[in-house]
Amino acid sequence: MNKSPTAGSAKTEGRPFNAGAFAREYGVLVIIAALLIGLSLVSDSFLTVRNLLNIVNQSAPLMIIACALTLVIIGGGFDLSTGAIFGVAAVSSGWIATQVDPYVAILAGPLIGLALGAVNGLIITTFNVHSFLVTLATSLVYRGIAILITGGSLIPVRIEAFSWLGRGRIGMVNVAVIVVIVFMIMMVVLLNRTTFGRKVFAVGGNEEAAILSGIRTNLVKIITFTLSGGAAGLAGVITVSRLSMAEPQAGAGLELEAIAAVILGGTAITGGAGAIWRSIAGVLLMALIGNGFNILNVNPFFKDLTTGVIIVIAVALAASNSRR
Repeated sequence: MNKSPTAGSAKTEGRPFNAGAFAREYGVLVIIAALLIGLSLVSDSFLTVRNLLNIVNQSAPLMIIACALTLVIIGGGFDLSTGAIFGVAAVSSGWIATQVDPYVAILAGPLIGLALGAVNGLIITTFNVHSFLVTLATSLVYRGIAILITGGSLIPVRIEAFSWLGRGRIGMVNVAVIVVIVFMIMMVVLLNRTTFGRKVFAVGGNEEAAILSGIRTNLVKIITFTLSGGAAGLAGVITVSRLSMAEPQAGAGLELEAIAAVILGGTAITGGAGAIWRSIAGVLLMALIGNGFNILNVNPFFKDLTTGVIIVIAVALAASNSRR
């Protein structure tokens, strides 16, 4: 008996629209679109090329950290040390720029971040301790190292050969924005187009199954935390280059903002699912909320309140999807 060629497609076409699934998949984009429209209507200065580029430029360090942190979370990990690594890389690059060479300082920041991230990964895998506890502890150690480097004081870095990374422009676009785009593309390719990326999803989805399939799960974890540290180091260098000032408390609270952005984007906090573009969208959403409240001159308390409510909704949607 011949089956109708439209029998299979009829089931798909007749399937009712699932608002919950749509919200989980594209909710962050819908909110961003709504904010763009709403803020454009209330302020003529919002939807301009200069303002939009400024939003992206100001968010560049957070975007870089969120991209790499996405790999950690998809792999089933958690990194609370990115803000402290940011601080160590910032003061280290500032000191090297003033005492050694500005170009060496630009390279040193990410390398220091890679090293500190690798330490996180090695401790987690060697002692089989949850990444939340390890990175919470190392964040305190790293913050102490940043204070020891500077003695608790600020390091002025007014060197043109160093400041181009944070302040330089190519046309209307800041160099930092170009760095974000290049880094984002690298992370997307690594996660979605390589064997390593597939292993990250496998480890986060079911670590026991990944081990049985021959994946070196500990190595995958070490690499993700190393990349997260390197991203924090790069973000620290960009920030010091922009501000011409390095301080040991730089990056305090940045790790929570990065985690919030990744969750807002819809990456599963339990691991095994997520995407780089989602985290970038999460950062943009937070940046638009902040920019909008500044334009409207609203009490900053309501900005945090609004962001917190949106995060709670995002977590609730993710939890409902996990139960399904």
